[in-house]
Amino acid sequence: MITHRILVINPGSTSTKIALFRNTKPRFLKSVRHSPEELKRFISVIDQFTFRKEIILHELKKEEVGMDEITAVIGRGGIMKPLESGVYEVNERMKQDLRSMKYGEHASCLGGLLADDIAGSLSNARAFIANPTTVDEFHEVARISGHPLFNRVSIFHALNHKMIAQNHAKLVGKAYEEMNLIVAHMGGGISVGAHHKGKVIDANQALDGEGPFGPERSGTLPVGELARLCFSGKQTLDEVKKMITGHGGYIAYLGTNDAYTVGLMAEQGDKKAKLIQYALAYQVAKEIGAMSTVLKGTVDAILLTGGIAHNTTVVDNIKTMVAHIARVIVYPGEDEMKALAENALQVMIGEVECKVY
Repeated sequence: MITHRILVINPGSTSTKIALFRNTKPRFLKSVRHSPEELKRFISVIDQFTFRKEIILHELKKEEVGMDEITAVIGRGGIMKPLESGVYEVNERMKQDLRSMKYGEHASCLGGLLADDIAGSLSNARAFIANPTTVDEFHEVARISGHPLFNRVSIFHALNHKMIAQNHAKLVGKAYEEMNLIVAHMGGGISVGAHHKGKVIDANQALDGEGPFGPERSGTLPVGELARLCFSGKQTLDEVKKMITGHGGYIAYLGTNDAYTVGLMAEQGDKKAKLIQYALAYQVAKEIGAMSTVLKGTVDAILLTGGIAHNTTVVDNIKTMVAHIARVIVYPGEDEMKALAENALQVMIGEVECKVY
């Protein structure tokens, strides 16, 4: 196989992750943290473009990377229009949507823009994104909310969902497109998806208020109480949004968004921490049960992934509630950088066809 050197760029809210892979083997991985003081001078996320690019180029120079040896640059997919899953080559239409951030403002929107800019300065490199959070393969019925003013939309941890499901299928010697799987990604946010024959036909909207609560997200709240709070005059819209995403879940109940810390508190006998940690597992299990009905009870496996999947207490609690549905398999942690590199390589070697945005 030809060796491809793949540069991976993953801009987050407070960090920029950079990695260089030789095919799927990492040569180096660096995560550069950005302090609030560094970022507050930028009015909007798009204004951070040059700042982030200079950091990336500086790190590559430090690592003595031969830039013209790079054949692919792949960035984390930002908040974009609804898309089929897969790898997309960065084009002008994508860049326009990412620059305008018309579908949502987040640092991940810089991923495709930075990939395109750096690839364009090289002699023979292509720029891609893969499986952004707005991958949409929903069945029509899954979009119905209960009122015509509101639609359920597909926003979930598509990159890790797809990687875990596809890798699991390979491990058991089956095609992903032949399997029914339930994947529960448990990180800062929690998303549970029903994977039916290679497509995620339903999932909770993990970004801003649906499904299980997580370390810093409230998940689904009692609608009537939430409506009354919104009109009570006690909180502004921004304050309510922060309650839902950023200041909900563990941090609201226990004052920390660190799941490892909550696990230690529970182990050391903190009754409240133990209850809240169990409640998280309980809500994840309920969502898995709901997704099993979407798959009509035919489930090949339930896959638990994300950082919280390292917590054996949470995992064991979930297992006791859902093991009757299907075998539960744990793939702890997440590796977005490797997932992006694998997606780019599949295109470069002709294993999958690149899609057009």
